[in-house]
Amino acid sequence: MKPLETYATGVDGGKRGRMSIHKTFFGGLSAVSKGEMLNALSPVEGSAGYVAVEQVKGELEGKKGSFVLQHYGLMGGDRGRLLTLEVVPNSGTGELEGLTGKMEIKNREWSALL
Repeated sequence: MKPLETYATGVDGGKRGRMSIHKTFFGGLSAVSKGEMLNALSPVEGSAGYVAVEQVKGELEGKKGSFVLQHYGLMGGDRGRLLTLEVVPNSGTGELEGLTGKMEIKNREWSALL
């Protein structure tokens, strides 16, 4: 992940930012992805939120194609960390056409990702 230019400055003392995403996956998903994230860090240390979209291209359990993931994440307070990733409907191509899926990561013990 690489920081991109800031799109806004928080009037509340928080920070707003953008990051490029470039990942390589190994295992059941052998692929690369590119995308972009928007994030907001509150003035309270450890509290943040983000949204992101990334396109994944490669092979999933032997099937070749691409798909788009949408991310939603919140961190801080008594909620710990909640991260949700979901395949964008109808974004699958090639042998991954029709792919659906959602993953949620809930963790009370967390460290800031942003």
